[in-house]
Amino acid sequence: MLLTITYTGEDSIDLGYLLHKNPARPQEFELNYGKAYVFYPEITDSRTTATLLLSMDPIDLARGKVGSSVGGLFDYVNDRPYVSSSFMSTAISRVFGTAMGGRCEKKQELADSALNLEATITMFPCRGETSMLNEVFEPLGYGVEYETFPADEKFPEWGESSYVNLTIKGVVRLCDLLKHVFVLLPVFDGQKHYWVDKAEVEKLLNQGEGWLAEHPRKEFIIGRYLKRKRSLVNLVMSRLSDETEEESDDIEPTSQKVSLNERRYLTVIEKLKEVGAHTIIDIGCGDGNLLSRLVREQAFTKVTGVDVSFYTLERAKEKLNIDYMPGTVKNKLELFQGSLTYRDKRFAGYDAACVIEVIEHLDINRLTAFERVLFEFARPRIVVLTTPNGEYNVNYQNLNTDELRHGDHRFEWSRQEFQDWANRISEKYGYAVSFENIGDIDENSNSPTQMGVFNLCE
Repeated sequence: MLLTITYTGEDSIDLGYLLHKNPARPQEFELNYGKAYVFYPEITDSRTTATLLLSMDPIDLARGKVGSSVGGLFDYVNDRPYVSSSFMSTAISRVFGTAMGGRCEKKQELADSALNLEATITMFPCRGETSMLNEVFEPLGYGVEYETFPADEKFPEWGESSYVNLTIKGVVRLCDLLKHVFVLLPVFDGQKHYWVDKAEVEKLLNQGEGWLAEHPRKEFIIGRYLKRKRSLVNLVMSRLSDETEEESDDIEPTSQKVSLNERRYLTVIEKLKEVGAHTIIDIGCGDGNLLSRLVREQAFTKVTGVDVSFYTLERAKEKLNIDYMPGTVKNKLELFQGSLTYRDKRFAGYDAACVIEVIEHLDINRLTAFERVLFEFARPRIVVLTTPNGEYNVNYQNLNTDELRHGDHRFEWSRQEFQDWANRISEKYGYAVSFENIGDIDENSNSPTQMGVFNLCE
C-alpha cells in the first residue's frame, strides 16, 4: 500500500515540518498488522513528496491478529495486504496523527493555510464505481485523475481491475486532505479490519467536521463508512442535522419575546407578498420550518423545498405532515434533493427564491458555484437571502470573542462584507439589491440578521 503527498510551492521542504517527519531520515513504525515506512523520494525548493508505505504479512493476518476473519480460505487468499483500505487509514492516523489534527508548533501559520497539494493512492478500491470518485472528491475541491488497468493482462476478457491508482489535486490544508483520505478510503473499500460500533460514529463526526454535513454524497459516505448499520447511520445523520439546524432560540437575548427565527420567517413571507411572488423555491429548506408557513399562504400557488440531504427532506416530510395535508395545500408543495452548488434545471422557473440562513454554511471557495447556480442559471425574478450579522455577536453573552453562532458556520459577515458581496453579485448578474434588518436593533451593531432582496433588472 502506497500513499504519496506532494507539496508544490515556495520552501516546499516545509512539508517535513507539517508532517512531523524529517525529510533527511527515513522512519519505520511498528503496527499491529505490519510496518509503516515514511520517506521522501523527491525534495526540491519548489516540490517535495512524502511517501507512506505500508507493508503487511498476509500470514500474520491469518493467525488470529487484528483483521483476521474466522476460518476459511479468505484468511489466506485475499487482497488485504495489497489494497489501500482501512489498514492505510489506521496507518495515517498513527503516523500522521498530529498533522491530521492541524498542529505544527514551528509552522502553525503554514498548517492553517491552503496549500497546493497532490495525493496519489495506489491500488485504490473502486469496484466499478469510477464515476463516484468524481462525485465524492470534487465537491471537496479536488481535481480527480485515476489510472485503470486490466484485471489480468493474460485474460483480457475479465475486464478492468476493481482497483485504480487515484490522484487528487487541490489547494487545501494538509490536515483536511489527510482527513478526507482517512474517511474515504474505507468508504470505497467497504471492508473494515475492525468492528464497527458507536466509537466509529464519533470518529466519523470528528474527522468529517467542516465538510461532511454539506457534502452532496454524504448519505453514500456515511452508509459505506459505517457498513450500512442502520442504527449508526441514523445516529450520524441526526447529529449532522442537529448541527446544521438554524440558530437555536436559546442564543437570543432573554428579553426578546418572539424568537429571531420566527421574526425571520414572518419578515421573509411579508417581503414575498410585497413583491407579488406566487411561485417560491426554498433553497436549503432544512426541516421545512419556512415551508410549513409558505404552503398555508393563499398568495403562493407553488412552493418547492430543496435540500442536499435526503435524510433532512424525510424529516421535513414528517414535520409538514404531508399525508394529512388538505388537498389544496398538498397539491402546491414539492420537495426534491439537490445541491445549491451544482447547476440544476429544476431550480428555474420560479418567481422567487428564498435562501434563509444558508450561505454561511458554505465554504468561501464554494460561493462562486452557488452564485452561478442561483443568479446565472436559475435566475428567479426575486431572491430573498438572509445571513447572520457578525457584528451583532457581541450581544450574545454565551459567545466568546471571535466565536461563531453555530459550529457549522464557515463565516459570519459584517454588514459591510455582506453588502459588498451582494452589490458585486447584483452588478455581475443584472440584479438590483436592497438591504433590511431583522431582529432587535443595537445602537452599535445593528440587527442580528441581515437580509438582501435581489430584484432582477428587466
